[in-house]
Amino acid sequence: MNEIGHYLSDVFNIEFIAKLLRAALLLILGFIFAKLLSYYSTRFSEKVFTLQTAGLIKRIIYHLIFILFIFSAMLEMGFNLNVLLGAASVLTVAVGFASQTSASNFISGIFLMAERSFSVGDVIRVGTTVGEVLSIDLLSVKLRTFDNLFVRLPNETLIKSEVTTLTKFPIRRLDLKIGIAYKENIDKVKTILQQVASDNPLSLEEPKPLYIFQGFEDSCLSLQFSVWAKRENFLELKNSIYEQIKIAFDKQEIEIPFPHISLYAGSVTEPFPIKITREKKSSKQ
Repeated sequence: MNEIGHYLSDVFNIEFIAKLLRAALLLILGFIFAKLLSYYSTRFSEKVFTLQTAGLIKRIIYHLIFILFIFSAMLEMGFNLNVLLGAASVLTVAVGFASQTSASNFISGIFLMAERSFSVGDVIRVGTTVGEVLSIDLLSVKLRTFDNLFVRLPNETLIKSEVTTLTKFPIRRLDLKIGIAYKENIDKVKTILQQVASDNPLSLEEPKPLYIFQGFEDSCLSLQFSVWAKRENFLELKNSIYEQIKIAFDKQEIEIPFPHISLYAGSVTEPFPIKITREKKSSKQ
Protein backbone atom coordinates (compact mmCIF):
# COMPACT_ATOMS: atom_id res chain seq x y z
CA MET A 1 0.00 0.00 0.00
CA ASN A 2 2.85 2.34 0.76
CA GLU A 3 4.35 1.75 -2.69
CA ILE A 4 1.06 2.56 -4.37
CA GLY A 5 0.76 5.67 -2.28
CA HIS A 6 4.24 6.81 -3.24
CA TYR A 7 3.50 6.13 -6.91
CA LEU A 8 0.27 8.12 -6.83
CA SER A 9 1.98 10.94 -5.03
CA ASP A 10 4.70 11.02 -7.68
CA VAL A 11 2.17 11.01 -10.48
CA PHE A 12 -0.26 13.51 -9.09
CA ASN A 13 2.22 15.95 -7.67
CA ILE A 14 1.91 19.63 -8.37
CA GLU A 15 4.80 19.70 -10.85
CA PHE A 16 3.28 16.95 -13.00
CA ILE A 17 -0.13 18.59 -12.98
CA ALA A 18 1.47 21.88 -13.99
CA LYS A 19 3.24 20.19 -16.92
CA LEU A 20 0.01 18.50 -17.94
CA LEU A 21 -1.88 21.78 -17.88
CA ARG A 22 0.83 23.56 -19.87
CA ALA A 23 0.82 20.75 -22.47
CA ALA A 24 -2.98 20.89 -22.73
CA LEU A 25 -2.81 24.67 -23.11
CA LEU A 26 -0.24 24.29 -25.90
CA LEU A 27 -2.52 21.85 -27.73
CA ILE A 28 -5.49 24.20 -27.43
CA LEU A 29 -3.45 27.19 -28.60
CA GLY A 30 -1.97 25.12 -31.41
CA PHE A 31 -5.42 24.06 -32.60
CA ILE A 32 -6.69 27.65 -32.57
CA PHE A 33 -3.55 29.04 -34.21
CA ALA A 34 -3.54 26.34 -36.91
CA LYS A 35 -7.20 27.03 -37.68
CA LEU A 36 -6.70 30.78 -37.92
CA LEU A 37 -3.52 30.64 -40.01
CA SER A 38 -4.94 28.04 -42.42
CA TYR A 39 -8.11 30.13 -42.79
CA TYR A 40 -6.28 33.36 -43.65
CA SER A 41 -3.85 31.53 -45.93
CA THR A 42 -6.83 30.16 -47.85
CA ARG A 43 -8.23 33.64 -48.40
CA PHE A 44 -4.90 34.69 -49.90
CA SER A 45 -4.22 31.51 -51.90
CA GLU A 46 -7.69 31.53 -53.50
CA LYS A 47 -6.68 34.74 -55.29
CA VAL A 48 -3.60 33.10 -56.78
CA PHE A 49 -4.43 29.40 -57.12
CA THR A 50 -7.49 27.32 -57.94
CA LEU A 51 -9.98 26.42 -55.21
CA GLN A 52 -8.70 22.85 -55.16
CA THR A 53 -5.07 23.95 -54.69
CA ALA A 54 -6.08 26.50 -52.07
CA GLY A 55 -7.87 23.78 -50.11
CA LEU A 56 -4.77 21.59 -50.28
CA ILE A 57 -2.57 24.43 -48.99
CA LYS A 58 -5.02 25.00 -46.15
CA ARG A 59 -4.83 21.35 -45.04
CA ILE A 60 -1.02 21.25 -45.25
CA ILE A 61 -0.59 24.43 -43.19
CA TYR A 62 -3.08 23.25 -40.57
CA HIS A 63 -1.47 19.85 -40.07
CA LEU A 64 2.10 21.19 -40.02
CA ILE A 65 1.37 23.81 -37.38
CA PHE A 66 -0.68 21.46 -35.23
CA ILE A 67 2.05 18.78 -35.38
CA LEU A 68 4.63 21.36 -34.22
CA PHE A 69 2.46 22.21 -31.23
CA ILE A 70 2.03 18.49 -30.47
CA PHE A 71 5.82 18.12 -30.36
CA SER A 72 6.03 21.17 -28.09
CA ALA A 73 3.44 19.66 -25.76
CA MET A 74 5.36 16.38 -25.65
CA LEU A 75 8.57 18.24 -24.79
CA GLU A 76 6.73 20.03 -22.03
CA MET A 77 5.65 16.65 -20.64
CA GLY A 78 9.26 15.47 -20.60
CA PHE A 79 9.22 13.05 -23.55
CA ASN A 80 12.53 12.26 -25.24
CA LEU A 81 11.88 13.31 -28.83
CA ASN A 82 15.19 11.92 -30.09
CA VAL A 83 13.96 8.38 -29.51
CA LEU A 84 10.58 9.22 -31.01
CA LEU A 85 12.10 10.84 -34.10
CA GLY A 86 14.45 7.88 -34.58
CA ALA A 87 11.55 5.45 -34.49
CA ALA A 88 9.59 7.70 -36.86
CA SER A 89 12.51 7.72 -39.32
CA VAL A 90 12.68 3.92 -39.38
CA LEU A 91 8.91 3.74 -39.81
CA THR A 92 9.04 6.30 -42.62
CA VAL A 93 11.64 4.28 -44.54
CA ALA A 94 9.63 1.08 -44.11
CA VAL A 95 6.41 2.74 -45.22
CA GLY A 96 8.24 4.38 -48.14
CA PHE A 97 9.36 1.03 -49.54
CA ALA A 98 5.87 -0.39 -49.09
CA SER A 99 4.11 2.55 -50.75
CA GLN A 100 6.26 3.59 -53.70
CA THR A 101 3.19 3.89 -55.93
CA SER A 102 1.44 6.16 -53.45
CA ALA A 103 4.56 8.32 -53.17
CA SER A 104 4.76 8.59 -56.94
CA ASN A 105 1.09 9.56 -57.12
CA PHE A 106 1.63 12.12 -54.34
CA ILE A 107 4.52 13.80 -56.15
CA SER A 108 2.61 13.69 -59.45
CA GLY A 109 -0.36 15.33 -57.71
CA ILE A 110 1.83 18.22 -56.60
CA PHE A 111 3.06 18.67 -60.18
CA LEU A 112 -0.51 18.60 -61.52
CA MET A 113 -1.64 21.28 -59.08
CA ALA A 114 1.40 23.44 -59.81
CA GLU A 115 0.99 23.08 -63.57
CA ARG A 116 -2.76 23.80 -63.52
CA SER A 117 -3.47 22.17 -66.87
CA PHE A 118 -7.08 21.71 -65.77
CA SER A 119 -9.23 22.51 -62.75
CA VAL A 120 -12.39 21.28 -61.06
CA GLY A 121 -15.33 21.55 -63.47
CA ASP A 122 -13.25 21.12 -66.64
CA VAL A 123 -13.93 18.30 -69.08
CA ILE A 124 -10.79 16.31 -69.92
CA ARG A 125 -9.93 13.34 -72.13
CA VAL A 126 -7.36 10.76 -71.04
CA GLY A 127 -7.05 7.95 -73.55
CA THR A 128 -10.61 6.80 -74.23
CA THR A 129 -11.98 8.28 -70.98
CA VAL A 130 -13.83 11.61 -71.16
CA GLY A 131 -15.41 13.23 -68.12
CA GLU A 132 -15.87 16.24 -65.87
CA VAL A 133 -13.26 16.76 -63.16
CA LEU A 134 -14.87 16.40 -59.72
CA SER A 135 -11.73 16.75 -57.59
CA ILE A 136 -7.94 16.92 -57.84
CA ASP A 137 -6.48 15.15 -54.84
CA LEU A 138 -2.96 14.24 -53.76
CA LEU A 139 -3.19 10.67 -55.05
CA SER A 140 -5.78 10.75 -57.83
CA VAL A 141 -8.18 12.75 -59.96
CA LYS A 142 -11.88 11.91 -59.86
CA LEU A 143 -14.03 12.21 -62.98
CA ARG A 144 -17.71 11.87 -63.81
CA THR A 145 -18.29 10.64 -67.36
CA PHE A 146 -21.19 11.76 -69.52
CA ASP A 147 -22.98 8.44 -68.89
CA ASN A 148 -22.74 9.19 -65.13
CA LEU A 149 -19.91 6.84 -64.21
CA PHE A 150 -17.36 7.62 -61.50
CA VAL A 151 -13.74 7.24 -62.66
CA ARG A 152 -10.62 7.46 -60.49
CA LEU A 153 -7.39 8.20 -62.35
CA PRO A 154 -4.06 7.92 -60.47
CA ASN A 155 -1.99 11.09 -60.72
CA GLU A 156 0.99 9.13 -62.03
CA THR A 157 -1.14 7.98 -64.98
CA LEU A 158 -2.06 11.58 -65.82
CA ILE A 159 1.56 12.72 -65.70
CA LYS A 160 2.61 9.95 -68.10
CA SER A 161 -0.38 10.27 -70.47
CA GLU A 162 -1.60 12.83 -72.96
CA VAL A 163 -4.36 14.85 -71.28
CA THR A 164 -6.68 16.96 -73.43
CA THR A 165 -8.67 19.70 -71.70
CA LEU A 166 -11.83 20.11 -73.78
CA THR A 167 -13.12 23.15 -71.88
CA LYS A 168 -9.91 25.16 -71.50
CA PHE A 169 -10.99 27.85 -73.97
CA PRO A 170 -14.41 29.51 -74.40
CA ILE A 171 -14.97 28.25 -77.97
CA ARG A 172 -14.35 24.95 -79.77
CA ARG A 173 -14.14 23.91 -83.40
CA LEU A 174 -16.30 21.10 -84.74
CA ASP A 175 -14.70 19.24 -87.67
CA LEU A 176 -17.21 17.49 -89.94
CA LYS A 177 -15.94 14.97 -92.47
CA ILE A 178 -18.29 14.87 -95.46
CA GLY A 179 -18.15 12.71 -98.57
CA ILE A 180 -19.88 13.66 -101.84
CA ALA A 181 -20.17 11.84 -105.15
CA TYR A 182 -17.61 12.51 -107.87
CA LYS A 183 -20.29 13.99 -110.13
CA GLU A 184 -21.20 16.79 -107.68
CA ASN A 185 -20.13 20.42 -108.03
CA ILE A 186 -17.82 21.31 -105.15
CA ASP A 187 -18.65 25.04 -105.27
CA LYS A 188 -22.35 24.25 -105.00
CA VAL A 189 -21.70 22.00 -102.01
CA LYS A 190 -19.68 24.76 -100.31
CA THR A 191 -22.55 27.21 -100.80
CA ILE A 192 -25.02 24.75 -99.26
CA LEU A 193 -22.77 24.14 -96.27
CA GLN A 194 -22.28 27.87 -95.76
CA GLN A 195 -26.04 28.36 -95.72
CA VAL A 196 -26.49 25.53 -93.22
CA ALA A 197 -23.92 27.12 -90.89
CA SER A 198 -25.57 30.55 -91.23
CA ASP A 199 -29.01 29.12 -90.40
CA ASN A 200 -27.79 27.31 -87.29
CA PRO A 201 -27.98 29.70 -84.29
CA LEU A 202 -25.30 27.74 -82.40
CA SER A 203 -22.69 28.22 -85.14
CA LEU A 204 -20.49 31.29 -84.61
CA GLU A 205 -19.96 33.81 -87.38
CA GLU A 206 -16.43 34.48 -86.14
CA PRO A 207 -14.18 32.60 -86.62
CA LYS A 208 -15.62 31.84 -90.03
CA PRO A 209 -16.39 28.28 -91.18
CA LEU A 210 -13.48 26.46 -92.78
CA TYR A 211 -13.47 24.26 -95.91
CA ILE A 212 -10.69 21.79 -96.64
CA PHE A 213 -10.64 19.46 -99.64
CA GLN A 214 -9.02 16.36 -98.19
CA GLY A 215 -8.63 14.21 -101.27
CA PHE A 216 -10.05 11.50 -103.48
CA GLU A 217 -11.46 8.50 -101.66
CA ASP A 218 -12.43 5.19 -103.22
CA SER A 219 -16.11 6.13 -103.47
CA CYS A 220 -16.29 9.89 -102.88
CA LEU A 221 -14.68 13.31 -102.76
CA SER A 222 -13.69 13.96 -99.14
CA LEU A 223 -14.33 17.40 -97.62
CA GLN A 224 -13.78 18.79 -94.13
CA PHE A 225 -16.27 21.40 -93.02
CA SER A 226 -15.35 23.08 -89.71
CA VAL A 227 -17.58 25.38 -87.68
CA TRP A 228 -17.06 27.08 -84.31
CA ALA A 229 -19.31 27.06 -81.26
CA LYS A 230 -19.26 28.08 -77.63
CA ARG A 231 -17.98 25.19 -75.56
CA GLU A 232 -21.30 24.79 -73.72
CA ASN A 233 -23.09 24.45 -77.10
CA PHE A 234 -20.59 22.08 -78.73
CA LEU A 235 -22.49 18.81 -78.38
CA GLU A 236 -25.83 20.39 -79.28
CA LEU A 237 -24.31 21.90 -82.44
CA LYS A 238 -22.74 18.57 -83.40
CA ASN A 239 -26.09 16.84 -83.09
CA SER A 240 -28.12 19.44 -84.99
CA ILE A 241 -25.81 20.40 -87.86
CA TYR A 242 -25.37 16.85 -89.14
CA GLU A 243 -29.13 16.53 -89.45
CA GLN A 244 -29.41 19.91 -91.19
CA ILE A 245 -26.70 18.98 -93.71
CA LYS A 246 -28.51 15.75 -94.57
CA ILE A 247 -31.79 17.60 -95.10
CA ALA A 248 -30.11 20.29 -97.25
CA PHE A 249 -28.31 17.70 -99.40
CA ASP A 250 -31.53 15.77 -99.98
CA LYS A 251 -33.32 18.97 -100.96
CA GLN A 252 -30.59 19.97 -103.44
CA GLU A 253 -30.17 16.36 -104.66
CA ILE A 254 -26.56 16.13 -103.54
CA GLU A 255 -25.54 12.49 -103.44
CA ILE A 256 -23.78 11.14 -100.37
CA PRO A 257 -22.18 7.95 -101.69
CA PHE A 258 -21.55 4.79 -99.77
CA PRO A 259 -18.62 2.42 -100.32
CA HIS A 260 -19.34 0.07 -103.20
CA ILE A 261 -17.48 -2.27 -105.55
CA SER A 262 -18.19 -2.57 -109.27
CA LEU A 263 -17.71 -5.98 -110.87
CA TYR A 264 -17.15 -6.30 -114.63
CA ALA A 265 -17.67 -9.64 -116.38
CA GLY A 266 -14.84 -10.43 -118.82
CA SER A 267 -15.43 -12.03 -122.27
CA VAL A 268 -15.06 -15.78 -122.63
CA THR A 269 -11.81 -16.83 -124.27
CA GLU A 270 -12.32 -18.24 -127.76
CA PRO A 271 -11.32 -21.90 -128.08
CA PHE A 272 -8.28 -22.53 -130.25
CA PRO A 273 -7.43 -25.80 -132.00
CA ILE A 274 -4.64 -28.03 -130.77
CA LYS A 275 -3.05 -30.58 -133.11
CA ILE A 276 -0.88 -33.35 -131.73
CA THR A 277 1.65 -34.94 -134.10
CA ARG A 278 3.67 -38.07 -133.53
CA GLU A 279 7.25 -38.17 -134.69
CA LYS A 280 7.98 -41.05 -137.07
CA LYS A 281 11.01 -43.17 -136.29
CA SER A 282 13.15 -44.46 -139.18
CA SER A 283 13.38 -48.28 -139.33
CA LYS A 284 16.70 -49.99 -139.92
CA GLN A 285 16.89 -52.32 -142.86
